[in-house]
Amino acid sequence: MPPKVKITKEDIILSAMNIIRTQGHENLNARSLAAFLHCSTQPIFSNFTNMDEVKMAVVDAAEALYEDYIREDTESGLYPPYKASGMAYIRFALEEKELFKLLFMRDRSAEEIPEETELGKTVTAMVQENTGLDELSAKLFHLEMWAFVHGIATMVATDYLLLNMTLVSRMISDVYQGLKIRFEKE
Repeated sequence: MPPKVKITKEDIILSAMNIIRTQGHENLNARSLAAFLHCSTQPIFSNFTNMDEVKMAVVDAAEALYEDYIREDTESGLYPPYKASGMAYIRFALEEKELFKLLFMRDRSAEEIPEETELGKTVTAMVQENTGLDELSAKLFHLEMWAFVHGIATMVATDYLLLNMTLVSRMISDVYQGLKIRFEKE
C-alpha cells in the first residue's frame, strides 16, 4: 500500500491564499479549502486548531508577500525609498487584488491594531529625513500621503479605475511636493 500523501501547513496556507486570489477572502472556509486540496477537512484541522487560525496564517503570509513588494521596489532604485513604499502598495493592489483587500480593506474593528508598527516607525523616520519635519508633523505628513496612496490602491484593487504606473508615479510626486511645501510654510 503506498504511503499517504501528507498535507503540510505550508500546503494549506498556499492553497488558502490561492482560494482568496480567485474567489475572495469571504469564500475561504474548511470545505472550499479541503476541495482545493483534494482531501477531507481532517488534514486542515490536524495542522490548525480552527479556521480562524488558518485565516490568521494566511494574513501573515500575505503580509510577508506585501513586505517583499516593498523590499523589491525599494531595492530596485527606481524611486526614492519613501516613494517606493507607496508605489509598492499600489503595485500590490494591482497584482494581488484579493490579498490587498484581505490586508487593507477588511473589517478590522474586532482586531487589536498596534498603535505603530516597525514599518510605520521606518516610514516616519524617512519622512523626517527627507523633509526635516519633527516626528509629529512627519506622522501627519505620512498619514495624508497614505490616505492618497490608499485611495489609488483601492480604486485599482476594485477595478474602479485603471491607471498606469507612470501616471501614478507622477501623481504621488505631485502630492508629495504639495504637502512638503504646505508643511514647510507651517
